[in-house]
Amino acid sequence: MSEPFYSPFVGTLFKKISHVPEFEKDLKRLKRFSSLEEDLRMFIKVALNAFHKQNIDSRAIFHISNLGIHSPKIYKAKKFACKALKGKGAQSGIRVIYAYHEEEDWIEFIEIYYKGDKENEDRARILRNYKK
Repeated sequence: MSEPFYSPFVGTLFKKISHVPEFEKDLKRLKRFSSLEEDLRMFIKVALNAFHKQNIDSRAIFHISNLGIHSPKIYKAKKFACKALKGKGAQSGIRVIYAYHEEEDWIEFIEIYYKGDKENEDRARILRNYKK
């Protein structure tokens, strides 16, 4: 990644946005969805902004509570519009897992996957990165 897809929103919507190293590999694995980086920018601008900044719950983002991690909170986005999957809208099957460090106003992307490739998030990856 030359400049991360989230660069336009660092310091404007959230103080910090980053990703774990494995997230880049996930993006490369999903390169068949050509609009993914643009879709992720729209996801940050609309869904993450609405959920974390405006407290609007559109039932698109869910807290994953049964990990034994209290901070940061880990979230799963189940409604993610992917333009490359025409006609599917927000029911595209793309899942985004991320951590929100509320105190620091920091989004950290953990995993992105297509539900047709795998059923659930990589809990081992989440625990490896956030279990203290």
